[in-house]
Amino acid sequence: MSRKKREIPVFDHPIIETHCHLDYLKDQPLADILAETRRVNIEKVITIAVSPDNLARVRELSQSADWLYGTQGIHPHDAELYNDDVEAEIRSHAGDDKIVAVGEIGLDYYYDNADRGIQREVFRRQLQIACDHDRPVVIHSRDADDDTITILQEFEGPLQRRGVIHSFTSGPGLARYALDQGWCLGFNGITTFNKAENVRDIVRMAPIGQILLETDAPFLTPVPYRGRENAPFYIPFVAEKIAEIKELPVEEVVATTYRNSIRTFFSN
Repeated sequence: MSRKKREIPVFDHPIIETHCHLDYLKDQPLADILAETRRVNIEKVITIAVSPDNLARVRELSQSADWLYGTQGIHPHDAELYNDDVEAEIRSHAGDDKIVAVGEIGLDYYYDNADRGIQREVFRRQLQIACDHDRPVVIHSRDADDDTITILQEFEGPLQRRGVIHSFTSGPGLARYALDQGWCLGFNGITTFNKAENVRDIVRMAPIGQILLETDAPFLTPVPYRGRENAPFYIPFVAEKIAEIKELPVEEVVATTYRNSIRTFFSN
């Protein structure tokens, strides 16, 4: 039996959507998506760069409305496309007013779309950009916990701003390291999936003061809308699930994660 759809909840306190890919959304006109996002009290949206061919598009989107922001970085899937010209482009815009982080960067040993050695080199080079520009980072880590920790340890001193390990699905070892170092963990619709008890276990162990809300739209649509393209306006369902897991009032979760997002991306 399919789960009955219900209205998207709207909370009194605004929400910040810390990770989505607006340029990947296809099922509705972007203007309609953004209007619905505002209707459910999403105050800010960060759209994430992942490859050389969308760096400029993310910058364009971030300039299209005062409440839209972006990042600059190359995902590990496209690490083999990274070169000096790409690095120069990221560096030249890392300090832009509407660019709030270096990302999405990191390691992905699950798909292995790029050579692992190249992934590690590109991860290090982009962490250095964040250090040089005093920017937080948005990290992707999948099946690469040990190497992620090893590389982050190399930057513990110079990388003062920290950031988020987004769409956290890794083990407790990486979670403990990240939390101890002052990182945030990003959670999305995976928290609502039936077989994601491992992710819910990490939500339980993470202090609410180090959790960020995200959708990773168009991917990972939360229950009860699985099967549809994800969108930023579904993020209230993530907030509800975090509140349920942590046995906290949902308005407290929304208010605290909002403050966490401001501290991570919007404070000097």
